[in-house]
Amino acid sequence: MTEIKTAYVFPGQGAQFVGMGRDLYSEFHSARELFDLADKALGFSLSKLCFEGPEEDLKDTRHSQSAIVCHSLSALSAFIESGKSKLLPEPSFVAGHSLGEYSALGASGILTYVQAILLARKRGELMAEAAAKTPGAMAAVIGISQEILSDICLKTGCYIANFNSPGQLVISGLKEAVDQASAQATASGAMKVVTLQVSGGFHTPLMSPASTGLKEMLNSMDFKTARIPLVANTSACPVSTPQDVKAELYCQLTGGVQWQKSIENMIASGVNTFVEIGPGKVLAGLIKRINRSVSIYNINDAASIQNFSV
Repeated sequence: MTEIKTAYVFPGQGAQFVGMGRDLYSEFHSARELFDLADKALGFSLSKLCFEGPEEDLKDTRHSQSAIVCHSLSALSAFIESGKSKLLPEPSFVAGHSLGEYSALGASGILTYVQAILLARKRGELMAEAAAKTPGAMAAVIGISQEILSDICLKTGCYIANFNSPGQLVISGLKEAVDQASAQATASGAMKVVTLQVSGGFHTPLMSPASTGLKEMLNSMDFKTARIPLVANTSACPVSTPQDVKAELYCQLTGGVQWQKSIENMIASGVNTFVEIGPGKVLAGLIKRINRSVSIYNINDAASIQNFSV
């Protein structure tokens, strides 16, 4: 029988929904404690926003980032509290898609869970400010090669922001550039182009003002050496030292998310089991498209923990 080697992965922005975490809060002491600590640290009721909405406020970048990280880490806390996490070996790696990297900071022991939530809140505020100054757009492009899309981006002045899975890429930049690139991608044979509901050109140089503000906060925080290596978005390689992790978080705001390579590199290192922890099941879908032979589990609510088995 093949030895199980595990990685925990955490979702990014867009995974939020009204009601998320309510069942975890009511059924698990550790989740309740984390939501309460987050409310106190942030100075407002993030838990009420997650549980009751309104949806417009929850979708706001300034709120959604800390909300998703809080939900993901409360789900992880509950998974550990339940004893079900012991059915799998301790993860060999953690990784998060874009914002999900902040949940991974908590899971890896680099930051406390509350520190990770506060840092995500700051990131959300800085990104909202940068987007207000220079509005941008993002679009998912399905069914076109990276080479063709890279050439289109070069001509139109936008960027590939997310390298998600074979045949799924996300472009980002100024709205006009993204609109032009989307039209050219369709003309070049893309099966589908979907404009994303975001206000900014995330993971491009348009976020430079946000990365400057983030750097100041990173330098003021006490990062620990990772207990579990973090597979970085920008390089798809594991990082562990405070210096390397801070450099990754700084670069990640303006650089592309190498998700496909991250998954492929973890699999090449022996990982055969992924646990997606947090709202939704987007990453499970991407991982299946990257490699159908691995096992994938989702921990996103109380029922998924209670029903968890290997």
